[in-house]
Amino acid sequence: MKFRYLLAPITAAVILSGCATSQQNVTETEEFKELMSRQAQLTAENNRLEELLNESSQSSLLPPNAKPNHCYARVVVPAVYETETETVLVAEESERVTVIPAQYETVTERVVVEEAYEELRVIPATYKTVTEQVLVSEASTELRTIPAEYRTVTEEVMVSPAYTTWEKGRGAIERIDQATGEIMCLVEVPAEYKTVTRQELVSPERTVEVDVPAQYKTVTRRVVDQPARTEKVTVPAVYETVEVVREVRKPQKQVTKIPAEYAEVTKQRMVSDADLEWREILCETNTTEDVVRRLQLALEQKGYDPVWIDGVYGDRTRNAVIQYQQDNGLPYGQLTMGTLQHMGVEL
Repeated sequence: MKFRYLLAPITAAVILSGCATSQQNVTETEEFKELMSRQAQLTAENNRLEELLNESSQSSLLPPNAKPNHCYARVVVPAVYETETETVLVAEESERVTVIPAQYETVTERVVVEEAYEELRVIPATYKTVTEQVLVSEASTELRTIPAEYRTVTEEVMVSPAYTTWEKGRGAIERIDQATGEIMCLVEVPAEYKTVTRQELVSPERTVEVDVPAQYKTVTRRVVDQPARTEKVTVPAVYETVEVVREVRKPQKQVTKIPAEYAEVTKQRMVSDADLEWREILCETNTTEDVVRRLQLALEQKGYDPVWIDGVYGDRTRNAVIQYQQDNGLPYGQLTMGTLQHMGVEL
């Protein structure tokens, strides 16, 4: 039963993983599934560590060389493996038979398809185009009437002459009542003029005799240049190019030796099994919210999501720390000082 108390930090992590904390909401399905999976992993790890504690008769119940105001806990030191390389046979030596097909070449030959012969051919007539001037109407004279010519004359005509008239005026003293006299002014009105346009005869209408020139039309027509005739023509022979395939080399069989194939296989060999050891850890005695906040920032920068950067070491932060320890081969189960140093977080 004494060994069970040494596993209290891991057991507490398993129990708290199913409870609500300030950093998670268990009502969310995905987070709940993740916590349940983590709980199962921690339970299995707890059982394995408990068996290790039961089998370890030389394990001390208290950490050696402990210092005052420091916290210690037994953490899981991962198993140590070394890599071995072994050469193994992948494929045995064998032979590959390859058939080299026969080689052919294509030869081009010229074959007579139709013999040469003579025939009479009709050479059609040839024509040429001739352009001629044809008289359409002869020269003549005719009488033409030349109309009268006019020019436009513009002049101003007086519409009304200038005159004077009386108009009411205004002075320094206006009319006050019916007893006072009115002011009258004698005004000169200028004459009014209107612009009139009229046509003035320049030359009267007259009749003259005009010469009408002869009219010609250009006519284009085809005339025979050379009449049709017959002549004897030799029709040349007709040839055709034929491709003939000839065998140049007989098919052959070729045997190729295929050497054996080997491959380098890398194996992991366990040097030392996982064990429990006392390591100095970060606890309430030697930590602050600022240290936890810097730890959470370091986890986030390295790709391990602590969910919140709030300075509280909750379940999600603890799970991220354990995952980081396992991925980097560090002792895991508690937040050891070695883990902080590995992450670059200073106290």
